[in-house]
Amino acid sequence: MNPKDIVAKAISENRNKLLEHEAYALIKAYNIPVPEVDLAKTPDEAGEIAEKIGYPVVLKIVSPDITHKSDVGGVIVELYDKKSVVEAAYRIFENVSKKAPNARISGILVQKMVPYGLEVIVGGLRDSVFGAVVMFGLGGIFVEVLKDVSFRIAPIDHRDALEMINEIKSKRILEGYRNQPPVSKEAIANIIVNVGKLLIDLPIIESIDLNPIMAFPDKAIVADARIIIKMKQ
Repeated sequence: MNPKDIVAKAISENRNKLLEHEAYALIKAYNIPVPEVDLAKTPDEAGEIAEKIGYPVVLKIVSPDITHKSDVGGVIVELYDKKSVVEAAYRIFENVSKKAPNARISGILVQKMVPYGLEVIVGGLRDSVFGAVVMFGLGGIFVEVLKDVSFRIAPIDHRDALEMINEIKSKRILEGYRNQPPVSKEAIANIIVNVGKLLIDLPIIESIDLNPIMAFPDKAIVADARIIIKMKQ
C-alpha cells in the first residue's frame, strides 16, 4: 500500500491518527528505518509472526480508541519464544477487554524489539506561518525538560539536517560521552531529510512524531511512530 492509500484508508474510517503499523508502513516508504512488524488478529497468529520475524519481540495492542497502551495493559516486551508470545497476546486481549471494554480492536502488533541505543527524536508539524517544519532533539530529559531542540522549514537537504544536529546544546552526547560510543549523525540526518520530504509530499499530514529513534554508531532506527492527519472540514 502506498503512502496516499494508507492515509486515504484512515480518512475513510474517520480516523485522524494512523494506527501504529500504518505509521511504520508510511515512513518505511520514505526510506526511514523501522523494525520488522506485522499485525496479528489472534494470539496464535502472533506466535507465527514472531517465529517469522525473530526474537525478541514486543506486543502492542492496536486500537484507534487507545492512546496510552501501557495504561490498559496493552504492551508486553522482551518475549523470546513462541509460547511466551501466544500467552502474552491472550493476556493483552484480556487486559484490554477489562480496562477498555468499548475500544475497537484492530489486533496486536508484533514488533521486533529495537536494541537500546541513544534516544533521539525527529518530529514534524504544520505551522500557520512557516508551513511544514521539522524538529530534532535528544530524547528523555533533553526534550521534555531542557527543550534542547532545533528546527528547520521543509524541504531540508543533508547539510541542513547535519546543521540541525550540531545546533543542539547537548550535541557532545552524540559524539561520544564517557563510555558511550559516538552515534551516526549521517543516519540521523537521513531520517530528518526524509521526514521533510514526507511533509512536503503529503500536505494532509498534520504532525509526525518519531520518538524514540534509537541511534547507534552505524545506524538509526525508529522505535515508535505517531502520525496525525488533518481531517477535511
